[in-house]
Amino acid sequence: MAAEDSVSRHRPMLFNAILWAVSFGILLLAFSRGVAPEKIDLIYTGSFLVTLILPALLNFYVLMPGLLRQERYVIYVVALTATVLIATQFNIWYFNYLIDFLFPDYYFISYHSRPVLLIIFAAFLVGTTLVRLAEDWIYFNQNQNRELKRRNEQIQLQLTSLRSQINPHFLFNSLNVIYALALDKKDETTEALVQLSDVLRYIIYDSDGRPLSLKEEVNLLKKYVAFQKFRNRAAEKVKFEIQVTDEDFPIYPMLLLPLVENSFKHGAQAPGGAFFLRMNLEQHENTLAFTISNAYQPNNGNGSQAHSGVGLANLRKNLELVYPNAHEFRVLQKEGEFEVILKLFRKCTLHASS
Repeated sequence: MAAEDSVSRHRPMLFNAILWAVSFGILLLAFSRGVAPEKIDLIYTGSFLVTLILPALLNFYVLMPGLLRQERYVIYVVALTATVLIATQFNIWYFNYLIDFLFPDYYFISYHSRPVLLIIFAAFLVGTTLVRLAEDWIYFNQNQNRELKRRNEQIQLQLTSLRSQINPHFLFNSLNVIYALALDKKDETTEALVQLSDVLRYIIYDSDGRPLSLKEEVNLLKKYVAFQKFRNRAAEKVKFEIQVTDEDFPIYPMLLLPLVENSFKHGAQAPGGAFFLRMNLEQHENTLAFTISNAYQPNNGNGSQAHSGVGLANLRKNLELVYPNAHEFRVLQKEGEFEVILKLFRKCTLHASS
């Protein structure tokens, strides 16, 4: 990461070195009028360039950040015009008085009248301003693209991590359920295999980090709940209410399923027949609200509360990545009940499926 930053960071010294070297070459070519430059031409060009560099640096590091980038355009134009007038006067004074003291062995005169100097300075400052704006735009674009790429990679990594949080024992337990059904030669074996296959296909292949339709996510939850009924007879007590006005509402995958899986796992640990699981999914306009509650038995000595806390903390991190400032997430613990409320606000459009 450090290497990447060192390559991509803004380099004002390099920018200025290239700009003034190019400017010196152009001025030298203009002042020597196509003939081989002599030493006096080099001194004159360098001296003239100094009178251009000073107002340009003032423009780059005072006027542009303080006025132009603050959208104070009128004041900026007035200040830039005043800079041109002052810099032109300084050039005249420099060549009439100061340069003879700096280079007493040479005789210099100002080759340009005041109107011509005004045009030169105005054109130079306007031109260098455009160059600086172009350089800033390129740098800004590079930073934006780099940040978007970094953020996308981070989101993909986090979503992959989120998908992997589905309890690994789920697969083994599911296979055991199917094995038991097969031994008893029950008719539900084929249905259970299909449902398990659909759930795993969605987790592994379909939830690749791109937004999917709410319809697809709801179908996954239904299949997951249906399969749980083969694993746990108490799953008959699951209530899933759905009120959706837009089935194409975009949602990032694997945000709801971990909550359902977590509720099944910890709700099933409630003693006796206390198990229950209620889910309510509502979608209206730009808002999706998902509420899920299950039986809850604190201090049951099995460590499930801590495990659940880690899972919820990871989910919070993922929500910050894929729904920054566009979600609400609340956890409520009541007597014998654990409830999670998740609200998502539309912030993306669906990608075309490949």
